[in-house]
Amino acid sequence: MLMFNGSVFRPPVLTLIGIPGLESVQCWIGIPFSVMYVMAVFGNSLLLLIIRSENSLHKPMYIFLALLGATDIALSTCILPKMLGIFWFHLPEISFDACLLQMWLIHSFQAIESGVLLAMALDRYVAICDPLRHATVFSQQLVTRIGVGVTLRAAILATPCLILIKCRLKLYRTTVVSHSYCEHMAIVKLAIEDIRINKIYGLFVAFTILGFDIIFITLSYVRIFITVFQLPQKEARLKAFNTCIAHICVFLQFYLLAFFSFFTHRFGSHIPPYVHILLSNLYLLVPPFLNPIVYGVKTKQIRDHVLKMFFSPKSS
Repeated sequence: MLMFNGSVFRPPVLTLIGIPGLESVQCWIGIPFSVMYVMAVFGNSLLLLIIRSENSLHKPMYIFLALLGATDIALSTCILPKMLGIFWFHLPEISFDACLLQMWLIHSFQAIESGVLLAMALDRYVAICDPLRHATVFSQQLVTRIGVGVTLRAAILATPCLILIKCRLKLYRTTVVSHSYCEHMAIVKLAIEDIRINKIYGLFVAFTILGFDIIFITLSYVRIFITVFQLPQKEARLKAFNTCIAHICVFLQFYLLAFFSFFTHRFGSHIPPYVHILLSNLYLLVPPFLNPIVYGVKTKQIRDHVLKMFFSPKSS
């Protein structure tokens, strides 16, 4: 490792300290985190199994839900094993390249999740506002293109973050990352050099993905609610509104935590670091944990298949 006036030239290894200020109780914090992870993997795997095995669920809404579940499993798996290694086994070191890879995967899967949520909102918009054309508009070909599109968008927009760090930032004031996983700004702030381009591109990606998606999701649901409240029958209004409740719950918990984490990293210097890092961790762990529960409870077709799978009598 080369040193220049106290700085480090391209450190081969970084050290993740976990949750600053709560190092003494991290072993206990790891318990609920590990429970959430196990439940997230189990719940989303169950969703994937049900959707794959039931032909009646091979529809756009459930295909998007399966993509969301697969993304949730991958996202939580990117961070929790290493995080538990820090909390329980005192293994904070991670190679610089592995840290950049983790950063790229995390931000890519976050962007994919946001894109899938937008696709689900548009699917509900067409299903409720123009039901006769839903099957024509959301064809199997379009659903495939949407899945490929949101994946490519995430990978393409997240890649320059990795390149800008790898190629521009060479001198680092420390190798200690005040975080429990490799987050873009947490790594960038270690550098001594000018990081304005990195910050600007990070803002660009955030507003291109999260900003764009949340605007169109909001517009979709405004139009959906206008259509729902214009329905003549009360039963039809309640049924249409009930189909949207699960989606709205998922949107709110994902985007509220996302924007809190994003703005705190840049403008929340007065917020204690442990509060910010805890909520950043919850931002990545809570959605994968809650999504299968929310959809399992609120979506009748999935709820019925879960009950059938676990509680139907076995034929002898």
